[in-house]
Amino acid sequence: MDFIKDAQIDILSPSSMGVRITPLDRGSVHNSYLFRMQATSAETNVLNIPASLGMKAVVLTKFVKDSPIATFIKNELRKRNIEYIGKEINQDGPWGFRHQFNIADSGFGLKAPRVCNDRAGEVGRTISYEDFDLDEIFKNRKVKIVHVSGLIAALSETTSNFCLKLVKKAKENGSKVSFDINYRASFWKNREEELSHIFKEIANLSDILIGNEEDFQLALGVKGPEDGGKDLTNKIDSFKEMIKRMTNEYPNCEIFATTLREVISANTHKWGAIAYQDNKFNIIEPKEIDVLDRIGGGDGFVGGLIYALLKGYPLEKSINIGWASGVLACSGLDDFASPIDEKQLTSIFEGNARVVR
Repeated sequence: MDFIKDAQIDILSPSSMGVRITPLDRGSVHNSYLFRMQATSAETNVLNIPASLGMKAVVLTKFVKDSPIATFIKNELRKRNIEYIGKEINQDGPWGFRHQFNIADSGFGLKAPRVCNDRAGEVGRTISYEDFDLDEIFKNRKVKIVHVSGLIAALSETTSNFCLKLVKKAKENGSKVSFDINYRASFWKNREEELSHIFKEIANLSDILIGNEEDFQLALGVKGPEDGGKDLTNKIDSFKEMIKRMTNEYPNCEIFATTLREVISANTHKWGAIAYQDNKFNIIEPKEIDVLDRIGGGDGFVGGLIYALLKGYPLEKSINIGWASGVLACSGLDDFASPIDEKQLTSIFEGNARVVR
């Protein structure tokens, strides 16, 4: 996959930033009184992998002016080596704009994690094409790859149109496009026809398409895999057939990828992946992994995959790094992974947990 050689930005992504609060000690939200807070979004979870490993990662977002939450988010992005470009708007009173809150526990054993999204008045829903000087970004700084998630693409009519225009601008300027479909039924309610059209347009312009069976079926209308039972290994052939159907529907796309997850308990999953390029499948058979907090595992996979492709690695190596990045995200309480170096990811994939001295 060829990228712009003289680009100053490795990866660029639009995102609505918010915070996640999580009970301490794996407690439940409803009976906890101590919480930890982190700046969060699916898209910056993806950016965190290349940013941690020295690449230039930029998020296009929006902030509430003079908000302490906005200041917290900016500070956290700086710590994570993610550059932000974001217009500030007035809160407009106590019932005006704010940054979304994601309230979630980690689960434990057979107690499943629970997520409550509080997004009323979300400032990110107002992100628009007019908020940014895209000519300066794409022509003067240049961008290797633009990554779009279905979450920001479905957040509001304004963000949907922005994501589509952003992707078109990227293609006009020679940038690659990655699209993680991330279908959410609650976002699509009463907008099914509109969003189906926009998502298909973005998918048609994408070089990398990432999604699970629900994403491909419900967002893009492609027939999903046949039910192979609970065992993921038995489903791999049907997943491959689904991806083959995707290649027929979206022939301009270079790479298709999906993760495979079987939940044994909140703390133990089987985790695998499939990627396809040039009529060849690369498959990681599901392996049992330990999970501290599952949220962000899929984003970690996407971030690791894109990082490796930006490095020029073949897909076989890139999917391994993506798989390991997903494991690393699930191994911590943050919903993003921050690898110290590429060797750490290689060791995770190889199953080498020996102490490093």
